[in-house]
Amino acid sequence: MKTKTSYLLMILCVAAAVVVSSSVAQNKRVGTSAASELLIPVGARDLSMGGAGLASSMGVNAIYWNPAGMARMGKSSAEAMFSSMSYIADIGVSYGAVAAQFADFGTVGLSVKSLDFGDIPLTTEDDPENASGRFYSPTFVTFGFSYARSLTDAISVGGTLKIISEQIERVSSSGFAVDFGVQYNGLVGVQGLLLGVTVKNIGPQMKYDGSGLFRLAVTTEGTRPEQRYKSETASFELPSVVEVGLAYDATVGENMNLMLNGAFTNNNLYLDEYKFGGEISMGMESVRLFGRVGGTMLPDADSDLKENIFGITYGFGLDYAAPGIGITIDYAYRSVELFDANNVFTVKFGF
Repeated sequence: MKTKTSYLLMILCVAAAVVVSSSVAQNKRVGTSAASELLIPVGARDLSMGGAGLASSMGVNAIYWNPAGMARMGKSSAEAMFSSMSYIADIGVSYGAVAAQFADFGTVGLSVKSLDFGDIPLTTEDDPENASGRFYSPTFVTFGFSYARSLTDAISVGGTLKIISEQIERVSSSGFAVDFGVQYNGLVGVQGLLLGVTVKNIGPQMKYDGSGLFRLAVTTEGTRPEQRYKSETASFELPSVVEVGLAYDATVGENMNLMLNGAFTNNNLYLDEYKFGGEISMGMESVRLFGRVGGTMLPDADSDLKENIFGITYGFGLDYAAPGIGITIDYAYRSVELFDANNVFTVKFGF
């Protein structure tokens, strides 16, 4: 009991420090981060609840939202998920992850997220109209290696090491980032009340390099002839975030459950966010149905500048317990200003 109390006090101190620091250090450098693809959400279940489920996300779903939740898989000892999103500006986001429990060692997970930009016309100073008919497609891929472990029946911790790779034509950039997370079930002795704390995308700055940065030019000093010079690119910080979330899971009727989620996100290079969402589920023999809704608020966003283009989210899911395997299908919809809405489909298997 004393150990649990110590863990709880540590978590609450971290959460309090985050909230206090965010109130006095509101970021003003919106849109200046490197590797902004790290902030693109994955997985239909949690996105349909506004991304507020960092205290309740579990299993392989939790790798992106809170790696500590990966330690809680329920009846499964291994899970795999595949997700596809139609993001803004015709960008496609594909994501896949697997996680497995290894007795007392803990839970290990692997994940990969890639962006599909399609074919983009290759224009240059000599060919601004792309008369040559050449195209290129950027390659943005993030690999994740995760580990989670339950310290007690109520507390789980986890982390993810992410390897970031970006390539645009003949220039590229690479880097790494780490995520840390904690989940606490039974906060202040209330069964079903959960707390989650995460710190994401902590790592060194990134910058581009490659042969595509060389340009023919004449120096303004001396009498040297025209030659190739390399443009020196600037380095930028990763989009680090700190999140604190609460959730309450309650039984509201026979075979029915209600999950309520709320979260606060402090971004180092974006505006602070308040997220909320809910899920209601109903079980019928080997099938369980889910309905979800959520949203995000940015109180400091400038509506004239369209600093928040994302609106309400909702979705549904179906969980089927087949003999020896569990199959889950989830869908999420997120409204978007100026662009087509985001649609996310996820399939998960539990073994």
